[in-house]
Amino acid sequence: MAGVPPSALTASAAGVAAGLVMDAAIGDPRRGHPVAAFGVAASRLEGWTWHDSRAAGAAYTGLCVGAPVLAGVWLSRAASSRPVLRSGLLAVATWSVVGGTTLGREARGIGAALRTGDLAAARRRLPALVGRDPSSLSSGEIARAVVESVAENTSDAVVAPLLWGAVAGLPGLLGYRAVNTLDAMVGHRSPRYLHFGWASARLDDVANWAPARLTGWLAVALAPAVGGSRSAASAVLRRDGARHPSPNSGRCEAAFAGALGVTLGGRNDYAGRVEERPLLGTGGPVDVEDVERAVRLSALVSRTAGALVVVAMMLRPRRL
Repeated sequence: MAGVPPSALTASAAGVAAGLVMDAAIGDPRRGHPVAAFGVAASRLEGWTWHDSRAAGAAYTGLCVGAPVLAGVWLSRAASSRPVLRSGLLAVATWSVVGGTTLGREARGIGAALRTGDLAAARRRLPALVGRDPSSLSSGEIARAVVESVAENTSDAVVAPLLWGAVAGLPGLLGYRAVNTLDAMVGHRSPRYLHFGWASARLDDVANWAPARLTGWLAVALAPAVGGSRSAASAVLRRDGARHPSPNSGRCEAAFAGALGVTLGGRNDYAGRVEERPLLGTGGPVDVEDVERAVRLSALVSRTAGALVVVAMMLRPRRL
């Protein structure tokens, strides 16, 4: 590293830090979001390539993920000797793929509606966070859905893209967001996507394996900040983390359940497709006040993960 200017050594870390500041300050734009544009393009490509087979789905996934990864590689090389451009690219990419501020804003909005007794408003807002049918959900069931979504999306929307950014720089940031977006679009087990979406779902499982576990253990470490116990949260994570149908979501939800002292899981209705999820945690049912505690824990986990990633990128300064 001798002879490399300090500005070049810290450009990547500074770019990620700036992107996190942008997300904290303004969140996601309501219109014109780059991820939304990717979703539109992926949807159109699906219309041209869909066949009820895993092979077709794998090809679709490869195209949708490969394009942003290659774009990231090309941009990385173009900025390899230009620290200011490198920082700017990483700042914009980080802001585009990280969604912690919007996650907290949506969760708090639903919590506020529940606190005022406006169940109709809470039901209207819930689909922004989860895919469940909100029409018959009680206040407690909505609160549980919000806490579960906050736990899962702390990893998906913040920790995972940051971790992939630390590992693979700009291609990692863009590639992870493509993978996670595809999983949300085609990775569910509906008749149309059972085969076509298989590759997207499995790739998302692989991409989120390490981030979900990091999220879980950070939630355990930070449990006292929201009135919880590290030992209790650790016990729930170890006991219940693998009980969830998802190999990753269960780690996040179990850790949050333990840290908050609540029980998550139960009956979920996804527009007529009912799932009985195993119970996670040993506490009482979720109430509206737990929504705010979950959002605070999510923010703490996100900030800690951001700090760790910035430090890691400073230690590996040549990675964009």
